[in-house]
Amino acid sequence: MLDSPDFPLLDNINQPRDLKDLSSDQLVELADELRRYLVNSVARTGGHLGASLGTVELTIALHHVFNTPVDRLVWDVGHQTYPHKILTGRKDRMHTMRMKGGLAGFPKRSESEYDTFGVGHSSTSISAALGMALAAGLKQEDRKVVAVIGDGALTAGMAFEALNNAGDQKANLLVILNDNDMSISPNVGALNKYLTRILTSRAYTGAREGGKRILKHIPPVMEFAKRTEEHMKGFIVEPATMFEELGFQYFGPVDGHDLPNLVKVLSNLNALSGPLLLHAVTQKGKGYKFAEEDALALHAVTPFDPSTGQKLSKSKSSGPTYTEVFGNWLCDIAAANPRVVGITPAMREGSGLVEFEQKFPERYFDVGIAEQHSVTLAAGLACEGMKPVVAIYSTFMQRAYDQIVHDVAIQNLPVLFAIDRAGLVGPDGPTHAGSFDYSFLRCLPNMVVMAPADENECRQMLYTGLQLDGPAAVRYPRGTGPGVAVEAAMQTLPIGKGSIIANGRHTAILAFGSMVATAATVGAALGATVANMRFILPLDETLIAKLAATHDTLITVEENTISGGAGSAINECLHRLGIEAKVLNIGLPNNYFEHGDRGELLADCGLDEAGISRQINTFLTGQQIEAPEKLTVTN
Repeated sequence: MLDSPDFPLLDNINQPRDLKDLSSDQLVELADELRRYLVNSVARTGGHLGASLGTVELTIALHHVFNTPVDRLVWDVGHQTYPHKILTGRKDRMHTMRMKGGLAGFPKRSESEYDTFGVGHSSTSISAALGMALAAGLKQEDRKVVAVIGDGALTAGMAFEALNNAGDQKANLLVILNDNDMSISPNVGALNKYLTRILTSRAYTGAREGGKRILKHIPPVMEFAKRTEEHMKGFIVEPATMFEELGFQYFGPVDGHDLPNLVKVLSNLNALSGPLLLHAVTQKGKGYKFAEEDALALHAVTPFDPSTGQKLSKSKSSGPTYTEVFGNWLCDIAAANPRVVGITPAMREGSGLVEFEQKFPERYFDVGIAEQHSVTLAAGLACEGMKPVVAIYSTFMQRAYDQIVHDVAIQNLPVLFAIDRAGLVGPDGPTHAGSFDYSFLRCLPNMVVMAPADENECRQMLYTGLQLDGPAAVRYPRGTGPGVAVEAAMQTLPIGKGSIIANGRHTAILAFGSMVATAATVGAALGATVANMRFILPLDETLIAKLAATHDTLITVEENTISGGAGSAINECLHRLGIEAKVLNIGLPNNYFEHGDRGELLADCGLDEAGISRQINTFLTGQQIEAPEKLTVTN
């Protein structure tokens, strides 16, 4: 706990029930304490700050009004849930946020009964909350279900699918649209507040329903009254029209930082039934000067000085990250080829597209949190002779798998996938780990799948993939590589050809992508041959057969799940060629991985130098290899 004299109210909040007896003035004071606590806590650990600062009042109001956890509160993504964690019995563990063995950066069912649904990917809250609401109805349980979704998450089709279904089901569900991309005009703020209170009051809803019962016997008058109501509400609150057409009663917009009014509005809505939508306008970084001035910079942060907002000095690698290598390559190739376009599903900064957008705005397409659309959009562009490059995280690519198969691979369209954050990603945990892309891509006919061993090879592979007449993927890890200088010149690599980087005897290590540098070090110590396989699909079958014929043992090493991964592909190749060989597959265990430092997680998985050496030596001496421990995650 931080210095207790600074937080007299928050010190006594250990569960949401402790909020119930606080007065309106005390709730406002608590919001101030919670905001200060949040800034000081995230300053120490890093994490998602801006969005959480924007939900302080909303979080307090929700837990004050609703009977959580009996009433279900479902958050979207999780960037906005740090206040929720603090108020639900976890404030004394906030110093462990995103660290191994500590609190997860997102809601997690196994962490707290107040985390009703595990999240990480966006736009899932309404679907999950609708399922909970329908379950409550089927079981005849008296509980409320609330989904909190940001305006950015509404760019995903899944959110609208859920809204459409919820309105049709007439479920008892409250959706709160946390809109932090607009502001309420001071001139109409009081009017909006007044109207929303009126629209959520029992007097208004009672009169509304009573009027419907009376007028339903006079259809022409009923229709006129309905249209008049819709037009008046549309005139006053324009966003109402879309949501009400989907079957929701719309209320708002309300000031998401006016805590007393939020409590009154939510109390009124708590008494209503059916699909309801409350539009709450908030500000990212609210209450912290530096986050208000630059919400993007302080959205996700490393440890920083809360008095200045500046991140603490940290040793920086001299070389570029793989993300930077990609961003630089895309700008270079776009300057040389006017048909190149860049596509991202709302990950401009994370995927390294900032400079590309600035230099080639007309060829930059941010589709929002709509991974499926990003892939099929690329397919359409490819049909017309463009050269689309989809910059996407490995974990988010999973959401577009059907489109990759159906819209790109089957039609053999030249779409290049630049897959960032492949393998373990560290503090973001299991929802963001890119553990499966070798497995789900290598089974696709027409696809070429590459994994660079270093920064320069990444640039050359991207160039190679763009020259193909069919789909290609280049997958690379988060952060920096081994430090190989990146050459400005670009050359096409021979498809499906690996290379021997060290000659040895008896044992051959066949390494892929991020594991090549580590394998080289291990191989040198063991006197083993080391091969940089480069291609997962197609495999270099000639090289595999040669190594099997000249070595006693083959070791495959990859930062992908062993199940169906690159090692499995080599096993299949050997079987197909009729070659009997002694093979050990080393990779990520078939599991999900807790959050923590990436280096720690690799060690836990046996993918650091010591772990790989240990597994090889154990295998060569005929001992039983023990599975790594403490890897399972429960949601």
